[in-house]
Amino acid sequence: MNFSPQPLSAGLYFVATPIGSARDMTLRGLDILASADVIAAEDTRTARKLMEIHGVALGQRQLVAFHDHSGEAVTQRLVAAVRNGQSVAYVSEAGTPLVADPGYELGRAMIAADLPVTSAPGASAVLAALTVSGLATDRFCFVGFLPSTKAQRETEIALLRDVPFTLVFYESPKRVADMLIALRDVLGGDREAAVCRELTKKFEEVSRGSLEELAAAYGERQVKGEIVVLVGRAGAKSVSERDVRLALNEAMRNMRVKDAATLVAGALGLPRRQVYQIALGLDADDD
Repeated sequence: MNFSPQPLSAGLYFVATPIGSARDMTLRGLDILASADVIAAEDTRTARKLMEIHGVALGQRQLVAFHDHSGEAVTQRLVAAVRNGQSVAYVSEAGTPLVADPGYELGRAMIAADLPVTSAPGASAVLAALTVSGLATDRFCFVGFLPSTKAQRETEIALLRDVPFTLVFYESPKRVADMLIALRDVLGGDREAAVCRELTKKFEEVSRGSLEELAAAYGERQVKGEIVVLVGRAGAKSVSERDVRLALNEAMRNMRVKDAATLVAGALGLPRRQVYQIALGLDADDD
């Protein structure tokens, strides 16, 4: 399929790219890549290859490298391009820009200059992993990469111990075994978790179980590829329905059913839908 350039308004366009399968590229993203006056990329080789796969011609347009080590001069060059009426498309190497990828400083600079910033959403390893993890998805906390040193890693995990959301991490294959051990030791071996590897790629693998089980499994194997680790929310297993009912009865004295369910679900680390159903039952009993 060949894409013909169409006029784009001046502005910065953050364009999500596939995390594995090239066919996950959106049609809108391809339209923007075909039409933008300037294309900025975390990895220009990856951007060229993606465009070639989909029949998007670069032609005489500028392809600018923009990554974590790019200086202020590159940022201001792209800001100047938009200020002068051009459209700039930015792509990270894979997935959605800014999500554990470059782009934040560029977006901030455009906003500071009162210039338009637009998102063309698409593939994201965070959302893909949540979808297949089997863990609660109504509330989640994306942490990104933990520190590499043992002490700093365990300190940061300890700060997340009581967060009532599913935790989502990125990790390298070389460090994932040590990371799972740290998660087990700090959060407890019975916490539900999942390790997602090479999502959307040929050797996609999802391992589910307790942190105890996953730490043991990954301690005995060497793996490759991109990895997302997810940990179930705090407290979900230790809360009885009686505890939920008592908390709801108290909250519903001063709140609507919906608001009470949201408050109690967050406080107890339970899926909101589950608590809301219990709340509806209590409300019906009162009637």
